Amino acid sequence: MFAKDLRRKFIDFFVERCGHKEIPSASIIPEHDPTVLFTTAGMHPLVPYLMGEPHPLGKRLVDVQKCVRTDDIEEVGDDVHLTFFEMLGNWSLGDYFKAEAIKWSYEFLATPVKKDGLGLDKNMMCVSCFEGDKDAPRDAEAAAEWEKYGFKKAESGESLRGGLIYFYGKKQNWWGPAGQTGPCGPDTEMFYDTGRPKCPQCDKIGPACPCEKYIEIWNDVFMQYNKKSDGTYEPLKQKNVDTGMGLERIATLLQSKKSCFETDLFIYAINRLREMAKYELTSENLRKEKIVADHMRAATFILGDNFGVVPSNVDQGYVVRRLIRRSIRHGISLGVSGHFTHQIAGIYIKIYKDVYPELEKNKDRIISELVKEEEKFAHTLVRGEREFQHLLPKILEKKFDTIPGDVAFNLYETYGFPLELIEELCRENGLKIDRAAFDESYKKHQEMSRAGATQKFSGGLADHSDEVRKLHTATHLLQAALRQVLGNHVYQKGSNITAERLRFDFSHPQKMTPEEIAKTEKIVNEVIAQNLPIRCGETTVDEAKTRGAIGVFDAKYGDKVKVYFMGDFSKEICGGPHADNTGNLKNFKILKEEAVAAGIRRIKAVIGK
Repeated sequence: MFAKDLRRKFIDFFVERCGHKEIPSASIIPEHDPTVLFTTAGMHPLVPYLMGEPHPLGKRLVDVQKCVRTDDIEEVGDDVHLTFFEMLGNWSLGDYFKAEAIKWSYEFLATPVKKDGLGLDKNMMCVSCFEGDKDAPRDAEAAAEWEKYGFKKAESGESLRGGLIYFYGKKQNWWGPAGQTGPCGPDTEMFYDTGRPKCPQCDKIGPACPCEKYIEIWNDVFMQYNKKSDGTYEPLKQKNVDTGMGLERIATLLQSKKSCFETDLFIYAINRLREMAKYELTSENLRKEKIVADHMRAATFILGDNFGVVPSNVDQGYVVRRLIRRSIRHGISLGVSGHFTHQIAGIYIKIYKDVYPELEKNKDRIISELVKEEEKFAHTLVRGEREFQHLLPKILEKKFDTIPGDVAFNLYETYGFPLELIEELCRENGLKIDRAAFDESYKKHQEMSRAGATQKFSGGLADHSDEVRKLHTATHLLQAALRQVLGNHVYQKGSNITAERLRFDFSHPQKMTPEEIAKTEKIVNEVIAQNLPIRCGETTVDEAKTRGAIGVFDAKYGDKVKVYFMGDFSKEICGGPHADNTGNLKNFKILKEEAVAAGIRRIKAVIGK
């Protein structure tokens, strides 16, 4: 079953059999979420609705969401880890719960392909449920639902086989919250037998054994608790279902492949890479080609997003630059000559353009940015080699035969010089690297980066406090004011809101003058002083735009959208949440205006101060 058929079959099953409404994938760049750089799960774009905001299309939704995760970027190269992936998901926003979710999951997996399912063998499936702890009881309800379909609870010491129910703790069978507080709950996971032999630990651990005799193929999350700031849990007023099935993983299974890199999602790009370099298929070269294939797919989607992220040294731009440069480095190592990243990107655009038309729409930008980044990286390599040659006499003068680890790491980190090339230059000059010291410096750098990210993104997902609602409202007023002062070319390119301040990125070719900043601030404060009521209406995207509403996020809402009106001053397609009236904001102050990337500016501002 090709990936395009799998996507369609999943959507059609939940639309036609289960009464869901299809919604398109949201942007890879999260809207108003300070906790993450990218959309990392299907639930992120739906947070306001999971928290109680009504969705224009109702309480039953289904989608295929584009996701990017970079936590394990160093692990990419095996058969499992991916940077970009697609998540198939169906949603209940306070409607059905465990019985229906489990029923439909089982039916979709087990119903014959000729009807509307995947035709998987129930006897090759295992499931798991939450075993319970001091915070929440054992999920006997979910287990009882699985028993209706012939699954039986695994007995102590029973040999691992299909058709059994296993119980695990929070680490395995609990989702969330994504931040420090918020919605969370037990989940039930579905596993499928890969046909590999059992390892010595399989019978003891069950289907979650890391040997992956069984692989997880689907996860139904039952959001029924709210974790409070004091660490305790309380029942949620609105209970939700959030399911997730990784497209790449299930496609691997259905296409009988060893890894997703052998499926129709990757193999054309990998074949092109092999044509360009003609390298031997050693285990190390296979690892490198997977890195290139994965990173170039992720970079293509990030560059092709309607937000227009481009390579830079901060935030999403830093990530995409890192992905591109790792691809170039491993491509060079495989023997590829000349600029090649845009050729791989072109293959991905062709594969995905019918599902994600923004890739074709933004093709010129994708290709242009990749070519520019390859040229910049070439200059980086020249600069790094020049610095190495500058250091060489000092090292040889001291009669060292080993480059100190911190010196090698400085070449790697400060100059962006790849470790493999440092090692190659060392060999040419009869030297080696103190690899243990280099690894220690690298480890410290990673720990500092993780600590910084934790601190930077510690606000917690879906903070719907009054302050965040007001600051979200202020971004609407700011965008409308900027369009008055600078022109209608201004559109939102991203935002980041905490309880203390807002950060708003927008399209504009040059630095704002002090007069333009003052005028923008004055307009927003005048609208705040008018104490305008904030109204919400539901309509079609076309009707909303006919009425003068703007919104770059309209693609994620489907046929019907919510439009927030702030008098006649601001009309914007948005999911919420907002203040009740503009007067709630008290006043507005711009703290800083700066560049983010070519053609994109950033404003930091506060309210009520």
